[in-house]
Amino acid sequence: MQELFKELFTTDIGLLSLFTIGFVLIMGIYIFNFVRRHVAEDTAAHQNDGKTTKPGASL
Repeated sequence: MQELFKELFTTDIGLLSLFTIGFVLIMGIYIFNFVRRHVAEDTAAHQNDGKTTKPGASL
């Protein structure tokens, strides 16, 4: 196991692998937050559309 960590942190391919793993994790977190924020905005906008319509108007 120690040999694996040594290769991961000291060789070129290990460092590239570590960078790739970190980049994918950060990108996943960003996309998750981006989608969550836009879903919340769209949900709020959709709920506000229902409140601004005239009573008795069909959608």
